[in-house]
Amino acid sequence: MVFVYIAEAHTTDGWQLQSNLDDDVLLAKHTTIEERFAAAREGVARLGLTMPVLVDAMDDGVSNAFAAWPERIYVIDASAQIAFAGGPGPFEFDPDAAAAVLDELL
Repeated sequence: MVFVYIAEAHTTDGWQLQSNLDDDVLLAKHTTIEERFAAAREGVARLGLTMPVLVDAMDDGVSNAFAAWPERIYVIDASAQIAFAGGPGPFEFDPDAAAAVLDELL
């Protein structure tokens, strides 16, 4: 399992949500890859992630290829085929469905 950090969805200079204010998640739109890496490191620390975390390039190639914004879950099987393509979050974000597919594959 791997987590891919993409462009921040709710920036202080964009569409800021109250929940970000409440949780002190206050990030401006990334203008450099270094800023994106720093935000990803902060997210890893805050969430206590133990899985590998990759960071999308500034051209948002991964995000665009997988329609990942603002959040999306994909499960890729051992033959590099998409075994599960979750709907776009937050309304179609379904970690339980992805977990069921993972259980079947493992």
